[in-house]
Amino acid sequence: MLRLPSLIFILLLTLLTPARAEPQPAKPPQKPIILVLGDSLSAGYGLDAQAGYVALLQQRLDREGYDYRVVNASVSGDTTSGGLARLPPALDRHRPAIVLIELGGNDGLRALPLKALHDNLLKLVDLSLAAQAKVLLLEIRIPPNYGAVYTEGFTRTFGQVAAERKVPLVPFFLMSLVGVPGAFQDDGIHPAAVSQPKMLDALWPSLKTLLK
Repeated sequence: MLRLPSLIFILLLTLLTPARAEPQPAKPPQKPIILVLGDSLSAGYGLDAQAGYVALLQQRLDREGYDYRVVNASVSGDTTSGGLARLPPALDRHRPAIVLIELGGNDGLRALPLKALHDNLLKLVDLSLAAQAKVLLLEIRIPPNYGAVYTEGFTRTFGQVAAERKVPLVPFFLMSLVGVPGAFQDDGIHPAAVSQPKMLDALWPSLKTLLK
């Protein structure tokens, strides 16, 4: 039989011995993020959620073994100034590896000043680069009824911004849809579901060069 002092010693030893911590399962590493900042063309206006080119981009990345997660921060009707208001919190929240900028169409349709378009696009690129993200800028074009001076200046602005900041520029990714029957929805502005794979094909080569 154990004596009382021995029992006290054992109890004290038990109380003072730290419990062995159970090993915690390691958290899986987070996938790098591709942030898409766009308007209705990227938001998939008029389409089912999985029919837009941004959703198809996630599917292609998965299929081809690129371990990225796509976050679609696009809003229908948005302008470059709207994108400027939304980008900083999106960068803070998602810390993307790549930012795809598809904005400007609504600036053009409203005939907003080209200098504002240039400055806003430049700020969008600069904010993304400052957040250590790679940038892919998409060229946008507008109908010729705005006059040659404005229309040509509008298109040229995207190339100027890309050249100033040395970021890749995707030529107008709706070009292959122009004049194709059924390529657009009834409004004649927004691409139909059948056109979304072609839009992805148009930007994929440029995006692929930025992927790990």
